Amino acid sequence: MNSKDYIISIDKAALAELPTISYPAEITVVESAAEALAALRALATEKVVGFDTETRPSFHKGRTHKVALMQISTEDRCFLFRLNKIGICSELKAFLENPDIVKIGLSVHDDFSVLRRSGDINPEGFIDLQHTVKKYGITDISLQKIYAIIFGGRISKSQRLTNWEAETLTPAQQAYAALDAWACLKIYTYLKNGDFDPLASPYRHLKEEPAAAR
Repeated sequence: MNSKDYIISIDKAALAELPTISYPAEITVVESAAEALAALRALATEKVVGFDTETRPSFHKGRTHKVALMQISTEDRCFLFRLNKIGICSELKAFLENPDIVKIGLSVHDDFSVLRRSGDINPEGFIDLQHTVKKYGITDISLQKIYAIIFGGRISKSQRLTNWEAETLTPAQQAYAALDAWACLKIYTYLKNGDFDPLASPYRHLKEEPAAAR
């Protein structure tokens, strides 16, 4: 059986049965220009990082917000850049446009669209997990489902619609935000190291033939 014969996908019922995972590493909240420069100095030595953003939800049609938070994660630490407070400085812009540091995200073009509301940014060095996982037969496109398929754990989305522009982010918000960026990096590293065996996945299903081909 080759990869053209099957797909890998998890349904909502199976996802709900999985244990909820917790963010396991350090979090650094970045709320000033000085803190941003220190964070970027630490990140400058990394070759691959996880990436995500959060935007204050809008419950009114036609009303949009700028990115409030940008998460950049290494294996053991996630930096939460509070863009609603510090904006995008030239050094952070340079980091996002640096092709030599690979940034792993999910649906990154959506992030780019919202980031450009804050300035002229031409992101480079980004890899979208939605494209990467297709090579392994995974057809689900949400981070929650991709993580569940590969690691057998569930990422809680309970904080997704909270206020990311609040004066102070709660510990729950910080952990939620950090986990998404960290999970992107963990998934990519696991796949690239060859540790995921699609044929052994319990979520592998035979493709159904189109009715006209039967």
